[in-house]
Amino acid sequence: MEAGLKPKKNGAAPPNRSGGPLYKPNPKRQLLFAGVAIVALLGGYFVGRLFVDDPEPPAKQSAPLPAPVIKAPEPWYQDQPPPPQMIVEKKAPSHLYEEALPGDIYIPAPVPHVTSPSVFKEIPPDWLRFAAKSPAAIELPMIALIIDDLGIDRRRSEKILQLPTPLTLAFLPYARKLEDITARARSSGHELMVHVSMEPSSETADPGPNVLKTNMTPDELKERIDWALSRFSGYVGINNHMGSRFTTDQKGMAVIMDELKRRGLLFLDSRTAGGTVGGRLAMEAGVPFAERNVFLDNVNEEAAVEQQLEQLEKTARKNGWAIGIGHPKDATIAVLSRWIPKMEERGVVLVPLTAIIKRRIQLAQAE
Repeated sequence: MEAGLKPKKNGAAPPNRSGGPLYKPNPKRQLLFAGVAIVALLGGYFVGRLFVDDPEPPAKQSAPLPAPVIKAPEPWYQDQPPPPQMIVEKKAPSHLYEEALPGDIYIPAPVPHVTSPSVFKEIPPDWLRFAAKSPAAIELPMIALIIDDLGIDRRRSEKILQLPTPLTLAFLPYARKLEDITARARSSGHELMVHVSMEPSSETADPGPNVLKTNMTPDELKERIDWALSRFSGYVGINNHMGSRFTTDQKGMAVIMDELKRRGLLFLDSRTAGGTVGGRLAMEAGVPFAERNVFLDNVNEEAAVEQQLEQLEKTARKNGWAIGIGHPKDATIAVLSRWIPKMEERGVVLVPLTAIIKRRIQLAQAE
C-alpha cells in the first residue's frame, strides 16, 4: 500500500491515479448496443437487396427456354399436297352444300338422251364398267338416291355405308383417305361418284379448295378436274358440289363435258341453279347424264325428309324414274334406314343412278 493512501472500507478498489473512479461495465447497456447493431446490419442488408440485383451464380442459372416450334398444319382435306399450280383457297367450308329453295322439285323435260348405240359394245366406258348391280328385272318405277358430301364427316359417312344397297354415293375429292372408304362402299354394293366443287353464286358459300371457276382458262379447269378425278377410283362420273354460277357458264361447262366424254364418265346435274346448261351440253357432247328431281333434306328434320320422299315417289310413278339427293345428316340417315326396306311395298324400287341412265338410253334408241 502506497504511503498516504488508506484502504476504503468494505474492500472497495482504490481510485485511479487521475483521481477518478475506475470504469465499471453495465451488462444491460452492452446488450442494448449489441441488439441495435444487429438490427442495423440486417436492415441494411434487406434494404440493399431492394436496389441491387444479386443474380444467381452462373452455375445455378437455368438455360433459356427454346423458341416454340410452330408446325404447319397438315392439310385437312387431303393426304398429299395439291400440284404446285393448285391453290388451296380456304379452310373447311362454312357449310357443305348449296341449298335449293325449300320444296324445290324439278321435273325434267321429256327430251330423249342422244348418244351412240355403241356404248354397250366392245370395251365399256367407265360409267358402265363400274356401275353397281341393279335388280334383274325392273318392273316398278325406279328411284335413285344420291348421297352427296361424303368423306368429310367420317362418322356419318360410315353410317351411310351401312344403309341398304344400292345407293349412289358422291364423295368430296378433298376429303382425307378416300381410297379405303370408297373401296369398302363399292365392295358392299354402292355406286360411286366424285362430287366436284363448282363456283356458287353466293359470295358467302364456301365450296372448298380447288373449285372450278368461271374465270379460269380451259387448261386450269382441266388441271383441277384431273386432280379431283385422281383422288380415288371405281366411280361412274361426277356431279356438282354447289355450282349455281359455274353450271350456268357455257364455256366452262363445255370444257368439263369434253373431259367427261374423253374419260367415258357420266354427269349428274344437281340443279342448284335454274339456268344450268349442264343437261343440254351433256346431250350435245354425247355424255350420259341425268338431273336431280328432289332435294331430300333442305330441312334437317325427319318429318320434312319423309315429305320429300313422298314427293320423290310421286315423281317416279309419273315419269318411270326419279332421282333424289340427300346428305349425311342424322334425320336423313334415320328416315332412309326405315324407308328403303319398305320401298317395294310402296310400289317403287331402289336402283343405282346408272340404271336410270341406261333406261333413258334404251328408250332413246328404241325410238
